[in-house]
Amino acid sequence: KARNSGKIVCLSTGRSIPELKVFGDELSDIRYFIAVSGAVLYDNFAGRIIEFHSLEEKTVLDLFDVVKNQDVMIHLHSNNSVVEKNKLNAIDEYNMGVFKPVFEKIALKPENLLEFYKKEKFPVYKLNFYLRTLEEREPLRKKILDRNIPVNLVNSEITSLECSPPGISKGFGLEVLCSKIGLPVSKTIAVGDADNDLEILKKAGLAVAMGNANENVKKIADVIVK
Repeated sequence: KARNSGKIVCLSTGRSIPELKVFGDELSDIRYFIAVSGAVLYDNFAGRIIEFHSLEEKTVLDLFDVVKNQDVMIHLHSNNSVVEKNKLNAIDEYNMGVFKPVFEKIALKPENLLEFYKKEKFPVYKLNFYLRTLEEREPLRKKILDRNIPVNLVNSEITSLECSPPGISKGFGLEVLCSKIGLPVSKTIAVGDADNDLEILKKAGLAVAMGNANENVKKIADVIVK
């Protein structure tokens, strides 16, 4: 209804383009994707990336080093979705089982993720840590901050921690899209439910929280729907 009334409808998501292509039919009439939590702006009609931002190679290696002695699942968002094969087999243990069918379908699954990255040197738009317990998240965040690794950290899902390039968020992606299409950010509406939606909700002219959104989102929302 929004699209038919002349509105521009954009999907803002933490997912990468390969993950979104699984839902091609449902998303075929949505022109723009603010993908990978704001790191990638994608024109779905033209089938091309308009703008992207990636982590420095040293940053990616430093993030691997932070968890070298910790049992975590690492997910690299690039032009492909990349996860280690044995970790994918145990994805339920990292509280991400709902994504297993998508990952099995579209992800690259190397035997050793770090060695694969070192060899291929592909751009990483975002690195996600999937943890076994919620109690592990804040200590991991502190370790990354203590080492001054240049990333933007956002909590996501149940126990996950997202690492994006500095300054990158869904809110940043909204600003970039608005500048590309000549639309004031004040004329936008954002709808969200989780911490990785906070920045876009703060930027948009109208912030809408889902009824099952977390309390952080509800606190800053202009409207809460059912």
